Amino acid sequence: LGRMKPVIVVHGGAGRIFKEREEGCRAGTVRAALQGYGVLKRGGSAIDAVEEAVRSMEDDPHFNAGCGSVLNEKGEVEMDAIIMDGKNLDSGAVSAVKCIANPIKLARLVMEKTKHMLLTDQGAHLFARAMAIPEIPGEKLITERSRERWKKNLEPDSNPEEFQKDLGTVGAVAIDSEGNVACATSTGGLSNKLIGRVGDTACIGSGGYADNHSGAASTTGHGESIMKVVLARLILYHMEQGMSPEVAADTALDHMKTRVGGLGGVIVVNKAGEWAARFSTKQMSWATVKDDELHYGIYAGEEHVKSLGEA
Repeated sequence: LGRMKPVIVVHGGAGRIFKEREEGCRAGTVRAALQGYGVLKRGGSAIDAVEEAVRSMEDDPHFNAGCGSVLNEKGEVEMDAIIMDGKNLDSGAVSAVKCIANPIKLARLVMEKTKHMLLTDQGAHLFARAMAIPEIPGEKLITERSRERWKKNLEPDSNPEEFQKDLGTVGAVAIDSEGNVACATSTGGLSNKLIGRVGDTACIGSGGYADNHSGAASTTGHGESIMKVVLARLILYHMEQGMSPEVAADTALDHMKTRVGGLGGVIVVNKAGEWAARFSTKQMSWATVKDDELHYGIYAGEEHVKSLGEA
């Protein structure tokens, strides 16, 4: 045991990252990767590491998850999250949840404390209460920026599609020293979405999938397109056919683009600990730590490398 070198990869969402937000997105993804890696280095499990990394990004207002989530048509935050354990294919998810700081924690509890895999809206709310998860006022999750965007999208000549390019779902995948893989994904969804809209994030195989036999993937991008091709599972299928994480990710993203015209991004780790962060959008903030070395980037072809000492 303990023969595997632990790896974590995180993403802060694919789309268009505005210049003035770049540094914050970079810093937030790097921080999440370092926190998740810390869990792995202390001998923690992949599932603990991905939950910790995603929680870190939910608490960061730069991302469309937890605090900083975009608003639905009524000006409220409704969040989706999923977590999955590659050891036994256990998974937990929540959708359309309001008034809690960390949907990923609630998803983990759905996985561990119920016989179900997905709880929604009112049911998720009641379950959170039963689990003594503190409720917070909805306003606490709303940033000035989210409200501005919501208002802009309400204007008669606005094109919400234009704003959807800045998506910001967050996610993490990891492999621990025992060779177990896991994934976690969390989002506030689409700006000005219909009440009750659930995207890919809460859907197993679309927003994320983890299986020790092949690896783990977490996705971001246009949710409806991701669901049509079941993107996360498609990537794992390609890896099962012998593709490397990078080729599997590119092949699946290319298929989504040609078949349904959808753009997005993915992070992947395979059972050998090889990783990839790939996207068909203009940008995706990502970071990974492997062999005590931090890699991160936002633009296509951009990859910074630092030793953990420097980081």
